[in-house]
Amino acid sequence: MSLAPHRVVILVYDGVKLLDVAGPAEVFAEANRLGADYRIALLSTTGADVTSSIGIRVAVDGDPTSEPAPDTFVMPGGDIYPRTPVTRDLVQAAGDLAARSGRVTSVCSGAFVLGAAGLLDGKRATTHWKVAGELAARCPKTRVEPDSIYVRDGTTYTSAGVSAGIDLALALVEEDHGPDLSRDVARALVVYLRRAGGQSQFSAPLQGPPPRSPALRSVVDLVMGDPAGNHSPDELARHLNLSSRHLTRLFREEMSTTPARYVESIRFDLAKALLDQGHTATHAAGLAGFPSYESLRRVFARELSISPAAYQRRFGTARRA
Repeated sequence: MSLAPHRVVILVYDGVKLLDVAGPAEVFAEANRLGADYRIALLSTTGADVTSSIGIRVAVDGDPTSEPAPDTFVMPGGDIYPRTPVTRDLVQAAGDLAARSGRVTSVCSGAFVLGAAGLLDGKRATTHWKVAGELAARCPKTRVEPDSIYVRDGTTYTSAGVSAGIDLALALVEEDHGPDLSRDVARALVVYLRRAGGQSQFSAPLQGPPPRSPALRSVVDLVMGDPAGNHSPDELARHLNLSSRHLTRLFREEMSTTPARYVESIRFDLAKALLDQGHTATHAAGLAGFPSYESLRRVFARELSISPAAYQRRFGTARRA
């Protein structure tokens, strides 16, 4: 693990969404408690404090000239800029910081600021799915991917709605310090570890410590990278050049489950997320890799004692309330 300080700059402004700022910052801060060395600075265009979207005052450390060479630049989002043009001073500040930064990132609608500064031209990008169409209209030279958790294109990273900034920050920690530290950070913060940036927005629960054996780590990465793929025990065993019996023994010893049950748990979590997003139960079952709606219904009955449709109705009722 490198001991060199890594400077992270977050550019804030009046109306910035507080979770877009605090989520990634907390990930970096927790990584520091586990041995990393991220130096976090909050900047505004003028160096004056700003007011967040919920009215909380955000104290800043200076203006863009305060940080000559950031390693990572984070552009958080807010509700204001999908509705209105990005101000000239914010575009200028973002462009200046990006030009000096090792990597450039955005959270949620922060992509609109990067786009207005021309930083997404010719690149793939994402944002909150509700405003992805508007981003595509404003940035015709950008390939907008509305269904991704986060998208990396070279040294430019964009992420989806609000909490996806935590996913992106975890991915950056993994890039800097490896998967063990990022998993430790996720467990310490009691959040889901969503590692596959190009995937549909779903979560896979952290169940105990990461596998010790390289073979199981490879399987976990494979399944989480494509939950709906062909992950039968025999196929997974072939992928590792192991026997099915050996693979099953590894799963039982290290993860207290079987390969089939592990794959099912990942697909179950994905199906719940798809239902939360408004997909029909049948469509969610297919996208998550279940062979039929009935197979999904059986898993819901076993795990939650309700049907997928009842789960979706309850979620919708709670959300309206």
